Amino acid sequence: MRLIASSLSAATLVLSQTGCSLFSPVPLWELAKAGGTVASMALPYGEPKASDTVYHLHPRFHTLCIAFNPDTPAQGLVPALQAELRLHQIETRVYEGVLPERCSVSLAYEAAIGWEVPPLGGGYQAYLSTLALTLRDADGAVLSSSRYEVDNGLGWGKWRSTRSKVAPVVSALVTGFEN
Repeated sequence: MRLIASSLSAATLVLSQTGCSLFSPVPLWELAKAGGTVASMALPYGEPKASDTVYHLHPRFHTLCIAFNPDTPAQGLVPALQAELRLHQIETRVYEGVLPERCSVSLAYEAAIGWEVPPLGGGYQAYLSTLALTLRDADGAVLSSSRYEVDNGLGWGKWRSTRSKVAPVVSALVTGFEN
């Protein structure tokens, strides 16, 4: 009997404390806010992947020409392509129109953007939703091709930077291996 009474008085003491209680909604609210913060921080970090890569054996090259595509509205795409190609020790030139004679390898790209409101965002923003890259030799034969598309699941990677989306596609294009 004495044990039950002391257990009840201990429980009463714990429940009467205003600082921290198992039944207070404040810790649950803080936990929910923390979970939402973690989820919103994780949304931009879906891992982009290359897909549908086709790679034909060809001699190694160290320069290529990028065919500027004025119909592609993705901002920062060409600089992202150039930066990723530079990581593979490939220097680039951008041209518009007919392939210059001094270019033995060319890169053509097509891309599309999507518009949505990002998590905790105030308005619509554009993001790179698809990208297709094709490498060709001077005669027009395809050396390799690869593509990127926002994942069909939750689309967590859509808010990543253009460069992070371009990186695996360029790597697959140059090496033939998808991540």
